[in-house]
Amino acid sequence: MITFYPNKIVLVDYPNFNVADTLECGQFFRYHKVSNNVYNVFSLDKFAQVTTTDNVIEIQTEDVEYFYNFFALDVDYSPAICRLQQHSKFIQSAIEYGKGIRLLRQDFVETIFCFIISANNNIKRIQSIIERLCAKYGAKTTNGYAFPTVDALANATENELKQLGAGYRASYIINTAKALQQMDLTTFFNQPTKSARAQLLTLSGVGPKVADCILLFGLNKGDVFPVDTWIKKVYHNYFEMGHADNQIADYLVSLFGEDSGLCQQYLFYFERKYRQIDSNSLQ
Repeated sequence: MITFYPNKIVLVDYPNFNVADTLECGQFFRYHKVSNNVYNVFSLDKFAQVTTTDNVIEIQTEDVEYFYNFFALDVDYSPAICRLQQHSKFIQSAIEYGKGIRLLRQDFVETIFCFIISANNNIKRIQSIIERLCAKYGAKTTNGYAFPTVDALANATENELKQLGAGYRASYIINTAKALQQMDLTTFFNQPTKSARAQLLTLSGVGPKVADCILLFGLNKGDVFPVDTWIKKVYHNYFEMGHADNQIADYLVSLFGEDSGLCQQYLFYFERKYRQIDSNSLQ
């Protein structure tokens, strides 16, 4: 059940939503864990405090409509879960462990820069770089700093960004910001996945895995399967068909179709937590 208030959304016995699973599964970086049941969430210049108490989730925010969409609370995952569970015992186990994951509808531009920063990086370091980036170039808000605009990042210098910890990604951020200034970003939303991916791959610092993350988390394209070291392990342990690394994503999308992105999150989250499990018991 969902109840809306002027400054709050209250979810009671809401299926397939665990706040910790959703925020900590690797799809999103602008959150702060206040306690085991309280998270502060930042997106663009928006803020929400999300609290879980037993079977009740409260999303306290001045931007109710924004966070209703952000958490994809209009989506029922039950049909997708039923389809995915038919594939194997391993997928059933992964879904059971991560069934609280929701695919967040993140801002497209923010997603681009966050995942450029994420390349060859760990989550804590990604979060600290993004936090410093917002403090340096973002507008100050009541609850912190907004994510920087494209223009602000285009006008940054490599030295400034390196001082924030961006390292070699500094030039990628600036070059991509300048490229985005010249693009009509609405065209990304109206393209099929293949052509949107091709356009993303023209951006500095965007390779195949980062492009697929942007497609999934920033453009809500379900027919992608971002492949990193964890997903490669999943493939070789449970799906091995002799594909080269650059063919794994296409193969997995051929198996799971429009459910691929959701399936990827279940498998990625599960593999990171339970990679020591005997794969033979989960075939």
